[in-house]
Amino acid sequence: MNKEKSEEIFRRLSIAIPAPKTELNHNSVFELLIAVILSAQATDKGVNIATAKLYPVANTPSAILALGIEGLERYIKTIGLYHSKAKNVLATCERLIEVYGGEVPRTREALESLPGVGRKTANVILNTAFGEPTIAVDTHIFRVGNRTGLGRGKTPLAVENKLMKIVPKAYMKDAHHLLILHGRYTCVARKPKCDECVILDLCEFKGKVVA
Repeated sequence: MNKEKSEEIFRRLSIAIPAPKTELNHNSVFELLIAVILSAQATDKGVNIATAKLYPVANTPSAILALGIEGLERYIKTIGLYHSKAKNVLATCERLIEVYGGEVPRTREALESLPGVGRKTANVILNTAFGEPTIAVDTHIFRVGNRTGLGRGKTPLAVENKLMKIVPKAYMKDAHHLLILHGRYTCVARKPKCDECVILDLCEFKGKVVA
């Protein structure tokens, strides 16, 4: 993959997806943080259903802490791994209050110090909430990166490092959501919709499915 091809891929994706953004519903950085923690190994749709009931009742660190473990679990029990996620959310709320004055910190080091927040979640917050040029490699970006040739690697970190080098500067802020949405709706896992793909001729995937 060369820079010219990468430039053209992102130019076309930015036209096909003119408003790339997260599909996790939120009205504050804190709500986004909790939604991202809950989204691990879960769908955005499932998380949105749960937070639509949770946030009207509790959408601040102190309010969620006040729910307690059983109270919080009642709202998120439809999400996979909800018990461990509830513990992490409560521990994160406690740390936000004790260390960060109830605010979500905006540095990687501080974010990754929060329970349940790893590199991927920190990258989502840095990019979506604070506009930093980061790429959170989830299952969609991992697949798209390897298929297209934009960022091949055996681990999410390897793919992230490759993408950070090949993504044109002009598209760095939106690359995260452009790749996720392309993977979620076009370059899907089992039967990629190559006939509908705007970067078909540029993609280096050997298993292209073209009628």
